[in-house]
Amino acid sequence: MSVRDVLIVGAGPSGLATAIAAKQRGLDYVIVEKGILVNSIFNFPTHMMFFTTPELLEIGGLPLVTPYDKPMRLEALRYYRRVVDTYQLQISFHEEVISIEREDEGGDVVFTVTTRTNRDVKRVRQARAVVLAIGYYDLPNYLGIPGEDLPHVSHYYTDAHPYYRQRVVVVGGKNSAAEAALELFRGGAHVTLVHRHATLGDSIKYWVRPDIENRIKEGSVQARFETTVCEIRPTEVIVQRGGRREEIPADGVFLLTGYHPDAGLMAAAGIQVDPDTLAPALNAETFETNVPNLFLAGGCVAGKATGNIFIENGRFHGEKIIIELAARFDRL
Repeated sequence: MSVRDVLIVGAGPSGLATAIAAKQRGLDYVIVEKGILVNSIFNFPTHMMFFTTPELLEIGGLPLVTPYDKPMRLEALRYYRRVVDTYQLQISFHEEVISIEREDEGGDVVFTVTTRTNRDVKRVRQARAVVLAIGYYDLPNYLGIPGEDLPHVSHYYTDAHPYYRQRVVVVGGKNSAAEAALELFRGGAHVTLVHRHATLGDSIKYWVRPDIENRIKEGSVQARFETTVCEIRPTEVIVQRGGRREEIPADGVFLLTGYHPDAGLMAAAGIQVDPDTLAPALNAETFETNVPNLFLAGGCVAGKATGNIFIENGRFHGEKIIIELAARFDRL
């Protein structure tokens, strides 16, 4: 079996940037991705506008061109396809990593990575180094309440149109929840926002905050603050505030309560992960974990503090990793 220099897990912006850096420095690499290209961005709300300006999403020196101040989701998808085509990146899609094992044979480190395709075919790959660029958007923070798995409940918001004249409960108090509530309201839904804290989150985008606050103030969007969800039923959501329970009618429920990286995969590979914060043991300069030659890039670096890592800063992790690997492999 051939042994590559580096195997990259994840075809998001951080994984793509890592692959570009590897190719530019003559390293033998491949990306494996359990879903599709930039899978997380694809699953963003259909009409989402990015918080940042286009140049901060760019990788590989390719410009992201948009007529707007901030790019839309559709433009980002088109851009990252162009990145892959321009650099002719090697990516195997629909291939999920199920185990990572490290062997040290006479001083030579070799990782054996076992994957499973969406057609249930197992593959085994080997590499001298592994980079996990797995993000966090695939794993929502579950509430652990009855009814969370009902068919009208989702941890991802996509589009308002199916909820026209429907009663919708949105749970959360940060950007995702605020933007979903606004779009649903403007799409003709009857929206109730439920948040466990007394006020909306501090990190809400500056142009979104006054909009959602004014819609709540005028009653266009109903709001329940300092309120927790106890149970979800087929036609209603049971909430509690100050010891009192309330039934809120609901045809659709969005639990937009955040996401977290795959700590299970990291721990199974030998990475030390803090059980409370999910923060991995990491060298902040090289992004190498406590497992030699096993690196992290992008959002999975953050643990539960997912608000600290974005495309804007995660896109630089890969180049630092590859510079380190190229020096070790004498490819500078």
